[in-house]
Formats: sequence, C-alpha cells, structure tokens
Amino acid sequence: MFGAVVVGLGVAGSVRIRDMLAPLPGSAAEKLTVKGFVSRRSMGAQEGVEQLSMSEALNRDDVSAAFVCTENESHEEAVRQFLEAGKHVCVEYPMTLSYKAAVELWDLAEEKGVILHEEHIELFTADFKWLKEKVEGQKLQEGVLHFTGGSLKPRFGFLAFSGIARLTWLVELFGELSVHRATLEEDQSNNYSKMTAHLLTADNRPLTWIEERGPGLPRAKKINFKFESFALTELSPPASRGAVGLFMQDLVLFGAKLTGQVSAEELQTEKRRVQHCLNLAQTIQDLCQK
Repeated sequence: MFGAVVVGLGVAGSVRIRDMLAPLPGSAAEKLTVKGFVSRRSMGAQEGVEQLSMSEALNRDDVSAAFVCTENESHEEAVRQFLEAGKHVCVEYPMTLSYKAAVELWDLAEEKGVILHEEHIELFTADFKWLKEKVEGQKLQEGVLHFTGGSLKPRFGFLAFSGIARLTWLVELFGELSVHRATLEEDQSNNYSKMTAHLLTADNRPLTWIEERGPGLPRAKKINFKFESFALTELSPPASRGAVGLFMQDLVLFGAKLTGQVSAEELQTEKRRVQHCLNLAQTIQDLCQK
C-alpha cells in the first residue's frame, strides 16, 4: 500500500480524497490509501481524513505519495519538496509554468527513483476518444482548435500553460509540433485575453490553437480539422458517459505506475509528450511576450 496526502482541498483535491476512500474495485487505485490533506485553511478532519501540516506530510514515514492540487503557480514548489523528500508525485497539469523547471523536476524524480506523474484527464474524455478514433490514419491538411472560457483566476499562469490540455490534444492527435508564430490580445481592464498560436505538424501542415478567455464566454471547444476527403467541424461523441470518472481513471493510471504495471517504454513515451507540450507552451509564451 502507498500512503498518500492531498495538497490543496479545492474541487480536484476533494475528488482525489473521495476516490481514494472508495477506489475502483480490482484496480491499481486500491493500492493508494489517503493519510491526510494539506490546506492553507484550518479545516479539521474532512471525510474522516486528518489535516496535516506541510512538514508532517513531507516527513511522515507512512506517506509515500502526494497529490498536488493547488493553483498552477504553486505546483513547482510543492512538487520539488515532495520529490526531494523521496515521495512519488501526481500533479495537476501543468506541473510547472516553465519548461526549464519541468525538466529539472523530471531529472530530480529520476535521481530519487520515484514516479512523477502529470495528470491529463482530458485524454480520458468522450470528446477526445471520439476525435482520436475519427482522425486515426487520416492525413491532416489544416486545422483549428478554438477554446473559450471565463476569465482566468489569478495564479493560473500564461494561457499556453493554463490551457495545455488543448495543446496535449493536438500533440496526441497529430504528433510532435513546432511553433510558427504566436500572438496575444489583451484587455486587462475587462479581464479579457486571446492567445493565437500558429503551429506546424512534422509534414508542415498548419494547425491553429486559440485560447480565448473573458467574462461571460461559454466554456466550449470549436474545431475545424480538414482532411483529404472530409472535415470535422464539431465534436459529436456518443451521449452515454463512462461508468468510471475521469479522476478515477487517472488514479488507476498513477497506481499502475507505482506498482510497476506500466512499462519503462510507456513511461518514457509519456515523459517525452509532456515535456514536448511544455516546451511548446514556453515557446508560445516567449513569442507572445516579445
């Protein structure tokens, strides 16, 4: 069994505790048991789980893994502390707000011989699975992915990092990408921002990724992917929802990594994808802020 702590008790942190208290039967998630949570707020026990200080979480012998579910800006520090303490870490995306820091954390995890896992529940969604099936074996001509949502809360970082789930979609669908150019429109007085990144596939097919945030904007994804014989212009997955929740699926994957059920080759492939996406996000940010 792997004793775990949850750092941050927002929506994601609460779900992590709930899932560890009632893991998917017969899955690797059963190998994780929650020992406590860490929060800036003084809350007392929640669901029978005790509140710990950060020092206790880092130093207790019965804690061998941590779930970092805080604001994006504080991910790096928390991850680094737990890795230094020799603990396995599952962190909400993005693990850091800089590519350089992410590489340092991966190196530290390997030095300590522990698992570093960046959560990507967007790859478990019905939308993505449907899209992946539709584009399999197809030759992209050009494409657009346009995400809209409400204004970003403070401490969530630049749009290319806070929205890295969409970038991960594109990389998983179309392979490694390069950044051709990127621009940012901002109206800070109205808390509005729009990032447009012009990307290229390995065979120089254009992909445009837009992250648009502002008050009243609906949370939605618009697509327009053109192939040789057809186009995809809307997401139309089956109406039925999966029986296993997205965070539970991620918990099972993390547990499988901890128990050696994921091969070294699979771990390296995932690491390359995560680092590639963070590198793209860094390049986009640098171009937008020039």
